[in-house]
Amino acid sequence: MSDHSVQAGQVNLLGLSVSGLGEFCTSHGQKAFRAKQLTRWLHKNHVDQFDAMSDLAKDFRGLLQGAAQIVAPQIISDNTASDGTRKWLLDVGKGDAVEMVYIPELERGTLCVSTQAGCAVNCRFCSTGKQGFSRNLALHEVIGQLWLANRLLKVPGAFTRIKGIETPERIITNVVFMGMGEPLQNYDVTLASLRLMLDDNAYGLSRRRVTVSTSGVVPMIDRLGDDCPVALAVSLHAPNDELRDNLVPINRKYPLRELLTSCEKYLSKAPRDFVTFEYCMLDGINDSVSQAHELINLVGDLPCKFNLIPFNPFPESGLKKSTEDNIFQFADTLDRARIVTTIRKTRGEDIDAACGQLAGEVQDRTRLQDRVVAGARNRTIPIIGMDS
Repeated sequence: MSDHSVQAGQVNLLGLSVSGLGEFCTSHGQKAFRAKQLTRWLHKNHVDQFDAMSDLAKDFRGLLQGAAQIVAPQIISDNTASDGTRKWLLDVGKGDAVEMVYIPELERGTLCVSTQAGCAVNCRFCSTGKQGFSRNLALHEVIGQLWLANRLLKVPGAFTRIKGIETPERIITNVVFMGMGEPLQNYDVTLASLRLMLDDNAYGLSRRRVTVSTSGVVPMIDRLGDDCPVALAVSLHAPNDELRDNLVPINRKYPLRELLTSCEKYLSKAPRDFVTFEYCMLDGINDSVSQAHELINLVGDLPCKFNLIPFNPFPESGLKKSTEDNIFQFADTLDRARIVTTIRKTRGEDIDAACGQLAGEVQDRTRLQDRVVAGARNRTIPIIGMDS
């Protein structure tokens, strides 16, 4: 359904968690197995018409027609970059819009989803953060991105070809919470979305192929490890507290040692045996060889991988992209210390879909310029260098 509003008295099924779908069915007099059938039609087959759910009893389908709807965010714009990266601007109502990005590769397809309209934090190198914050997204607005993308990418002729090779049968193999917003500051919705993504009756994704990226909300990292450990990426961007306080202000609340201790704890439960550290390369700020050595001493024996991200400049930042020589020297220094290091290839830059470029069209309801922001977030899109 294209309309993003739900009629009074009707439930948007995309807004129900795994357990919520079960409760919906039993509350309407249906046996428990109906919830699994409904989940499969909704999230595995991405169906939006109840009449098409052929193995549901006719009376149940009739009940659904009156009691429920399937409503995903509405598309405002749909753009495809020269490299095949595709970005959608989505209307989530109340004057808010968010963006999602699909990155096709030969062996996988990655969807980058947003969890907030705007951002309540102010990372120096992130254009998205400069627009301020509107609100947290609801479950139907987060999982609705994955539901919608699956439908759009399955349309005949919509398959993206790279060097003449069509993308895999499962178009979306990986999901990353790296779009607009800090996922762990919208924790309950992020958690419910993760559980749907991992459920075999829904999207059936592997924990290794779903990544939550955070600026370092330590208590929520700990909770995620207990509730639903998936792959973890941390926006690091600095080798010491003084610099990170400036680049990633949430560091003032959760300094590096506290963050790294949390990462080490998380690894005991995570599906991968390393944490990915995202590091935006800023000319003359955090890209010297001496700072690379400082990073080596900082992480010590913590199993980790560094993903070096060339900065995508925007006027308000006052920052510049590191030179290629500096980036390669930085990477080489980490590599010589036997730290796995990749340099991310920029994707979707010509449609503003690259790292830190997701800005969207949302209202700033926080008066960002009038207050001190107590958090930070680097919007990143995993492309070359994000493990499958």
